[in-house]
Amino acid sequence: MVGSAIIRRLEREGYQYLVVRNPGELDLTKQADVHAFFASERPEFVFLAAAKVGDTEANLEQPADFLYANAMVGLNVIRASYVSGVRKLISLGDIWMYPGEAVQPVPEDALLTGPLEPAAEGYAVGKITAAKFCQYCNEQYGTDFMTLIAPALFGPGDRFSISGPNLVPALIRRLHDAQAHHLPQVTLWGGGTPLQEFMYVDDLADVVLFFARHCHARDAGPVVNVGTGEEVSVWDLADLVRDVVGYHGRVVFETGRPDEIPSRLMDVSRLRTLGWRAPTTLREGLEKTYAWFLEHVRDSRDES
Repeated sequence: MVGSAIIRRLEREGYQYLVVRNPGELDLTKQADVHAFFASERPEFVFLAAAKVGDTEANLEQPADFLYANAMVGLNVIRASYVSGVRKLISLGDIWMYPGEAVQPVPEDALLTGPLEPAAEGYAVGKITAAKFCQYCNEQYGTDFMTLIAPALFGPGDRFSISGPNLVPALIRRLHDAQAHHLPQVTLWGGGTPLQEFMYVDDLADVVLFFARHCHARDAGPVVNVGTGEEVSVWDLADLVRDVVGYHGRVVFETGRPDEIPSRLMDVSRLRTLGWRAPTTLREGLEKTYAWFLEHVRDSRDES
């Protein structure tokens, strides 16, 4: 989803010399293959959107796999970028890299100041390793490598699975199916009170291009939060998705169940000082995402 959004944006801006590899074409965990690719292609800018991601259950069951994959991808791509003389690298991370009990909204200097969320610790350690490697390359080699930390993302190309790791596509799927089958009620786990920040994926592509064109690690810092600076409760998000989908039944929260998503909001004051704000409202992003869903995802069989 993220890589596709960045490609769409670059193409819309007229960039023609785009070098893209999917996992079937290049295994980023294999150092020799990554270095051979960089030596052959000699890219000028690198946007590192690749990551191993999964839901809470997968993260808890496979922490070693998540740490290994994300650390190796980051280390291999960043090292090869330095060796081949890449002009600028932008690596993408997310809010799970911050401590679970970090002050809200979370500033960039909260990184490595406390324990991580257990449900995503392996993943987070892998992404933090990549972020620190970017910083150390800048300090030791004078590179211009940055990590942009994003909130929960949604948009075209997402995986609209009821059991998926992302809340927005799961809500769209559940409420769309409920409307299609005329169900009178949809039940969601938790009390609906946790607050979370969401960002439309095309806005992330926009800010990535903004940093590529206008910002440098020596000025902006090696790590920058790139969120919206706005949060919404799970309850209000579900109500908004229901309105966008056109579902007329009830949405009920099973308050006896624990809330899986803690309250999360990032401090984006540094981003705004640099001159960027997210152009798409949450409702606008949901409407665009649902329109894409209706065009590309036809029934429940497509979620797999």
